[in-house]
Amino acid sequence: MDLGIRGRKALLSGASRGMGKACAMALAQDGVDLTIVARTRDVLENTCAEIRAATGVTVTPVVGDITTAQGRADALAACPAPDILLNNADGPLPGDFRTWTRNDWIAAFDAMMLSPIEMMRLTVDGMMERGFGRIVNIVSRSVKIPQVELGLSNGARSGLVGFVAGLSRQTVARNVTINNLLPGIFDSGAQVRHIEGMLEPGGKSFGQIWQERAAANPARRYGRPAELGAYCAFLCSAHAGFVTGQNILIDGGSYPGTF
Repeated sequence: MDLGIRGRKALLSGASRGMGKACAMALAQDGVDLTIVARTRDVLENTCAEIRAATGVTVTPVVGDITTAQGRADALAACPAPDILLNNADGPLPGDFRTWTRNDWIAAFDAMMLSPIEMMRLTVDGMMERGFGRIVNIVSRSVKIPQVELGLSNGARSGLVGFVAGLSRQTVARNVTINNLLPGIFDSGAQVRHIEGMLEPGGKSFGQIWQERAAANPARRYGRPAELGAYCAFLCSAHAGFVTGQNILIDGGSYPGTF
């Protein structure tokens, strides 16, 4: 299927590795020029080179922290009029809420709620004026299946989802959609760090937990980042203008509810 977005411009954060990188690759394969923002220069530049070599599109790296005003300014200087915006941020490691400080909460909200909202504020009006825009937030299934050890993520990401529910209904008439992807367990570096954060002295090994999580999923496996990337690319396509304000689970069927 031709997604109808060849020549569009996408601004992506958290896309130098893992699921964000898979989204970037999927968009590039359909001819979208990319600007990717990340904090680690060598990883970012390697990803940009890989995508260029594979697809031939223009890929611009921006080294910076999108949670800061300077990082957002640098991103928009490199891509001042994006047609597509991807917001993606790693969640904090699992922990016990009794040990979290106010600074921990503020850092979580900055990364997973306030920064995506600020990026939407800075781009959505231009998208509406031009008559095309696609915004995708990579969130987490934890907004529907809360995990107590992921309380920082549960709180911040749920706030983002609640905000999007309102804004997305105000923009769709101008062909600007906003949707959230809710991944479950994926074979990614983020999943590795999550499990590492669950290890306890004398407890189960990393390998045991990794295998048990896959076995407990109805699909009996982890998701592949490319699967999420393909879903993201469709939501960004010319064919998805009637889909907005949705929270789309990509979790192998692990969410047990009907609705």
